[in-house]
Amino acid sequence: MARLTKAKCRICRREGAQLFLRGSRCDSAKCSFKNNATPPGQHGAKNRRSSSYNVHLREKQKLKRMYGLMDQQFRRYFKEALLHEGNTGESLLICLECRLDNVLYQGCMGLSRNQSRQFISHGHTLVNGHKVNIVSYSVRAGDVIKPAANETSQAMFKNSLTNSARKNQVPSWLKLSEEPMELQVVQLPKREDINVPINEQLVVEFSSR
Repeated sequence: MARLTKAKCRICRREGAQLFLRGSRCDSAKCSFKNNATPPGQHGAKNRRSSSYNVHLREKQKLKRMYGLMDQQFRRYFKEALLHEGNTGESLLICLECRLDNVLYQGCMGLSRNQSRQFISHGHTLVNGHKVNIVSYSVRAGDVIKPAANETSQAMFKNSLTNSARKNQVPSWLKLSEEPMELQVVQLPKREDINVPINEQLVVEFSSR
């Protein structure tokens, strides 16, 4: 499974947006991007004129890095979005938002998307009572997600839920229950439910070249 191994705070500074790659640290005063938003590197603070190509590229890179995607995975999601009716950019965001690792993160059962990926790939996650270890699994309306029955899984999810700074910000398309601990997908998200610092139209224009 491909994963992002670069220094995560540098990625946020490079893209000029808070991508929430380090879990609860991103919601605290320790967030490096809040303290220093200039691009990393020796010449990061210099003002440079951005070309149209670079503006479009950076928007695509932000989206990829936020959801932890490699190029091949991103191309697959973009092709899938092209097959949907309606706005391609919105369809792309909805496809990404429905990934199981993102759903765990949005439902506060993982402190970050990276931690959620680890929970899933290590077999700690059940969807509708069945173990799922594929992080890109696409959830559907009515799905119920919960930790596996063993004590380790229960403790890990409970710890994430306790330490999450976003417990009161669970999106309306998800329903979180602490006793018993489970997350229900009430409906698939709409564009207004997806709070990401992305201009999806720029991403579509770049990927359609």
